[in-house]
Amino acid sequence: MTNRMIHTPEGVRDIYGMELARKRRVKEDLHQKLSLYGYEDIQTPAFEFFDIFSREVGTTPSRELYKFFDKEGNTLVLRPDFTPSIARCAAKYFMDDAAPIRLCYEGNVFTNGSELQGKLKETTQLGAELIGEPSVDADAEMLCMVVDGLKACGFEDFQVSIGEMNYFKGLCEEAALSDETLDELRSSISAKNYFGAEELLTRNHVTKETVRLLLEASEISSIEELAALKANIKNERSLLALERLEQVYGLMKARYGMEKYISFDLGMLSKFHYYTGIIFKAYTYGVGDAVVKGGRYDDLLMRFGKEAPAIGCVFLLDDIMSALNAQKLTPKIQEETVWVVYDDAHREEAMKRIMEHRNKGIAAAAIPYAEGKTEEDYKGYAAKHHAASVEMLLHK
Repeated sequence: MTNRMIHTPEGVRDIYGMELARKRRVKEDLHQKLSLYGYEDIQTPAFEFFDIFSREVGTTPSRELYKFFDKEGNTLVLRPDFTPSIARCAAKYFMDDAAPIRLCYEGNVFTNGSELQGKLKETTQLGAELIGEPSVDADAEMLCMVVDGLKACGFEDFQVSIGEMNYFKGLCEEAALSDETLDELRSSISAKNYFGAEELLTRNHVTKETVRLLLEASEISSIEELAALKANIKNERSLLALERLEQVYGLMKARYGMEKYISFDLGMLSKFHYYTGIIFKAYTYGVGDAVVKGGRYDDLLMRFGKEAPAIGCVFLLDDIMSALNAQKLTPKIQEETVWVVYDDAHREEAMKRIMEHRNKGIAAAAIPYAEGKTEEDYKGYAAKHHAASVEMLLHK
């Protein structure tokens, strides 16, 4: 039987030493980039009332939530997703603000999933939300910030893939699909189960052309293919979605010069049902999933009493670190800590030297000498803890 006193539960892990130092450095560099875009920090609780993440809000399914009760009997949830929490805060603290609200955050989220294929159940996220701005300019700014953020992490080769929920919803409305069938179709397409999706659509008597437009959407990747697709679209909602994507791409090219990082995937969907327009995911080498996700959610804040459009993104720090490791791009951390090893006879001298180091801004650790250990032993211990050097103060 596993010793539970020293092991962690499945899906969580300890992070320490140089690994944590590198993660913190990437997080700091990324946060600095978001700050340059004018985003203000906000911190929300690690757990909230269940209603914040209910099915009506459109976030994580109830079965994947960590739920517990407080002493009053209220159902509480460890946050699985930051966006509903930020929406709640915007409604609470900025109800009457007419100007755009820019908020950024960092912290851990918790997902009690059983089909995570080795993924962690507790992960670190850093993200940003732009609230109160419905324009194409806001979409382009968010994508620009994603590109700049990934560069700040150290990446050189990556791609931001863009989709549009209204393209999918427009075709489903045209096919007159029920809500139940729509949810089933969304699940099949999200899982890349196109055979199952085709069978479902055929069973619901959807025309072959609409089936083709839905199932071949993921094959559209370039701006030229996107433009050509418009000739085949009959419903206005899907057509406006494609035109919006063209406008966003145009801004990314003309204003920001970042078009080389942008591609399209009209088959992109999300398990979060609150997305209403553009959605996106960023990919790079070394991990099998997106390292950044986001999209527009113009109806979510109305659930909390504030009518305001919004768009956001989230950087998945653990996947970003895995990708940086795979690409050998992890930041170099300067090892500056000095170990001062001393015996009883040199205690005061050691304390004086340690304070001198610290007054100069150099990290110093006091290490009482253990009988029988050599300088080489301490150098080995220091290397394990990433100390830069060892000073020995011993009676000869």
